[in-house]
Amino acid sequence: MKCFLIAAMTADGYIAKDDAHSPFGWTSKEDKKRFIELSKKAGVVVMGSKTYATIGKPLKERLNIVYSHDKTFEGVETTQKPPLELLQELESRGFKEVAVCGGSHIYTMFMKAGVVGKIYLTIEPLVFGKGMRLFDDEMHYALKLKSAGQAENGTLLLEYDVDFPVK
Repeated sequence: MKCFLIAAMTADGYIAKDDAHSPFGWTSKEDKKRFIELSKKAGVVVMGSKTYATIGKPLKERLNIVYSHDKTFEGVETTQKPPLELLQELESRGFKEVAVCGGSHIYTMFMKAGVVGKIYLTIEPLVFGKGMRLFDDEMHYALKLKSAGQAENGTLLLEYDVDFPVK
């Protein structure tokens, strides 16, 4: 089972101003196109309930899974399973790839579980000054740059392989 993170961040390293800030208002058309293409190819998107709330509806043509302790949402599956258990269950259902779409806590949980093989990162030419980081806890992983592209507006589209944890 392949599992990747997909995220957009500002040049100063923030994925949002706060947990209610939607990524759809500030990311470039290149980021949106990439997100749709990669997440539809995967067929499954996984996110936290706050990230889902910023979207407000299920993403079409994808199985939407939302981590939530106490909420249910129409048109999505909710879970509290550890990442490895969730991926094993999805694989048993015939899925081969999963896109982890945020937020910080969910990105951190999947990275620390050691199940992420790739990170697709968009760096937008914006500065927030403060906000939410990609990860919400300390970790050390080596990444290998697989590809890098630049849009006309200065947006960087990066693809990394997650190599191994660094001690």
